This record gives sequence, C-alpha cells and structure tokens, in this order.
Amino acid sequence: MKNDRPARFAEQLKDLREEHGVTQTVLAREIGVSKGLISLWENGLREPTLSNLVALADYFDVPLDYLTGRTPD
Repeated sequence: MKNDRPARFAEQLKDLREEHGVTQTVLAREIGVSKGLISLWENGLREPTLSNLVALADYFDVPLDYLTGRTPD
C-alpha cells in the first residue's frame, strides 16, 4: 500500500488556506514559520513537525486527522 499521506496533507493545507482566503505569507507569519516552508509543505516537498501540525490545526480550527487527510471532515 502506497503511503500518500504527505500528498493528502499538501492538498488539505492548500485547500484550507485558499478556503480561508489566507496567503502563504500571512499563514507563515501567523504560525511562526517562513513563507518558503509553507510552499514546501503545499508542494509535498517537506513534512511539518508535530508542533507545526498542531499550530496549523489550531489556526484553521480543524482536527489533526482532517489536516493530515485521515478523515474527510
């Protein structure tokens, strides 16, 4: 079974960011990372640390399982 969680996370993050009308720059500032790191996450080139996942989930007010693509809602 192929592990496509990183790809699902990348899609979920970009979709959430766009749904909330937030730029990569604003999101980066809000959670304390660089815009470049947000871009790497959205393109599936890097995976966030647990603390960054929690910060993203808190920012978008979604469960970690949703953010990582483990649950549809």
